[in-house]
Amino acid sequence: MPTPTKGPRLGGGPAHERLILANLATSLFEHDQITTTAAKAKRLRPLAERLVTFAKRGDLHARRRVLTVVRDKGVVHRLFTEIAPDMADRQGGYTRITKIGNRKGDNAPMAVIELVREPLSPKKATVAEAEAATKRAAKAAKPAKAAAKAPAAKKAAAPVDGDTTETEVPVVDEAESEAAVAQDSDNAADDTSNATA
Repeated sequence: MPTPTKGPRLGGGPAHERLILANLATSLFEHDQITTTAAKAKRLRPLAERLVTFAKRGDLHARRRVLTVVRDKGVVHRLFTEIAPDMADRQGGYTRITKIGNRKGDNAPMAVIELVREPLSPKKATVAEAEAATKRAAKAAKPAKAAAKAPAAKKAAAPVDGDTTETEVPVVDEAESEAAVAQDSDNAADDTSNATA
């Protein structure tokens, strides 16, 4: 269920708002994209996505539910026979809103809302799943590493007298060592110039 919108309604009242959104949805499914104000596009998106979900279901009850909003039977037929099969692999995100410049007359922010008809790439879906699994594994590994580091830190702080196998060797970064060599050579050059003066 979409979050209720705040602020004034579109149009004069609730019935007018439903009519405006129904007309916008009809035009969207008829032409695949429409240009409207950004506020109307944001209000249309949840309705359009819910109607596409009904169309993906494809049964008679879903068709009748869509017909309560979209009154044009030709557009409903197109939604069920052409648009829904294109969205079959998609889990959501059937629409895309792209903001464009402001309208010339009243400077209202405009947007293009369109149906995402290109097929979902299975490779992209697999990559997204793999990245999500990697992030979950990294999150799970962080508490385990922290728990493993705590006992290791205690062992390092209290070395055993007879244990000489583990010796700590300071790890020096190569960039730091190069900077130290460069600084030593600069100091040596300064010393020679001071000695000659």
